[in-house]
Amino acid sequence: MRNVKILFLKELKSYFNSPMAYIFLVLFAIFSGYFFTNTFFLINQSDLRSLFSIIPLIYLFFIPAITMSLIAKESNSGTMEIISTLPIKDVEFVLGKFLAATTLVIIGLGFTLVHFFTLLAVGTNIDFGAILCGYIGLILVGGFYASIGTFTSSLTDNQVVAFIIAITIVIVFFLLDKLLVFMPTGMSGLIQFISVDYHLSNISRGVIDSRNLVYFGTMITIFLLTTVRILEMRKWR
Repeated sequence: MRNVKILFLKELKSYFNSPMAYIFLVLFAIFSGYFFTNTFFLINQSDLRSLFSIIPLIYLFFIPAITMSLIAKESNSGTMEIISTLPIKDVEFVLGKFLAATTLVIIGLGFTLVHFFTLLAVGTNIDFGAILCGYIGLILVGGFYASIGTFTSSLTDNQVVAFIIAITIVIVFFLLDKLLVFMPTGMSGLIQFISVDYHLSNISRGVIDSRNLVYFGTMITIFLLTTVRILEMRKWR
């Protein structure tokens, strides 16, 4: 775990040593703030449903952007060869990168707490349980998309290609439950379960089902383990 911590801090620091983190956080705050305030007073409800519904859409582009360079930059700059000679396991390398990206997403979510305090100031009969579950759901989705971004960053040395592949995959997972009408009846249950939005909507209602946690945990693990496998294969080329 010591190597994971070192890699995590190094990657997180690299975000803030470049404009990447600041651009992400500022744009994330602007977009989420705009859509929240644009609908908050229209629906006249003391909740954050409008915020929780728009952030997954923002994720579709912002998370691939912050993860596209996680591993691709190491391969492109040639530092991957140096890292491979160090006493660092591939799983530690991948986990450190993934946790740094997920932490940046969580920091971005932290900026949206200003909307929660706005709700406290002007709202009544606030469902704190639903709000807490909503944030937990957004963190899980952010971690899932970050694992996808980590995976795609290991596929290529080109960051733009990694970005495009990541966007494609996350959009597919996001749209699955919206395409059920085009799916065979026998597959609809499976397709719905694979869909990200299906599990997020369940959590956002204020009830955390173990099936939702198992889904996110399993999907994150699959993409991270696949990333580790890809790195192992590239070493033997």
